[in-house]
Amino acid sequence: MTASGNPYRHHTHRLDLDDPTIREWSATVLLADPDQGIVLDRSAFYPGGGGQPPDHGVLLWGNVRTRIVGTRKGDDLFLLPAEADPLPPVGTSVHGGLDDERRTSLMRTHSGLHVLSAIVLRDFGAPVTGGNMEPLIARMDFDLSDVPADFKQRVEDACNEAVRLDRRIDVRVLPRERALAIPNIIRTASDLLPPDIEMVRIVDIDGIDMQADGGTHVASTAMIGHIAVTKMESKGRGFRRLRIRIEDAH
Repeated sequence: MTASGNPYRHHTHRLDLDDPTIREWSATVLLADPDQGIVLDRSAFYPGGGGQPPDHGVLLWGNVRTRIVGTRKGDDLFLLPAEADPLPPVGTSVHGGLDDERRTSLMRTHSGLHVLSAIVLRDFGAPVTGGNMEPLIARMDFDLSDVPADFKQRVEDACNEAVRLDRRIDVRVLPRERALAIPNIIRTASDLLPPDIEMVRIVDIDGIDMQADGGTHVASTAMIGHIAVTKMESKGRGFRRLRIRIEDAH
């Protein structure tokens, strides 16, 4: 039930999937509950997933500001307000706004990780076993037993050569069967695509990488900037962890 007592039956339209450049939009509140959070009819907040953290931002309504500091996953996109911030009543028209610096930094970082995974697979045959990111910093783990002495520098140089090509980054959606027919479309050591997913979102870095992914990305590799491979760690049994930092282009 909504705070107003009306049945809640709607789902949020994901503007972040339509256009990752959207930073402001109008919406209507469908649910406002102190335990569950806030649900809008349309939202550009990325809810988090695949290693990419959720967006932060605000909802403005009348002369009131509600800060959004996270999301809760469920059968819809539940926005979590900052502690003690007011909840907009159900039916209220709100103006949403993302923290642009955070979202843009995460987009650059996420696209940089796609380049990194493609280079390590191409040059060393190593699949990804895990990863995580925060704005402009990230780690990625690989199943890689034999590591040459110059591995870290070779990876950094190859990544930045790929970035300098300024290749387009496109997103499309394919039926599951067609998507899984693409070699290495699942960029992990095991197939983690849930069996109930019928349509697969594909992120295609022209001539460099193509993989299934649900996150947000920049429009071309040049927008990533510079990928600095800051550290390599051994995680035992042939697993290697690379830590990267995304910098402005040199």
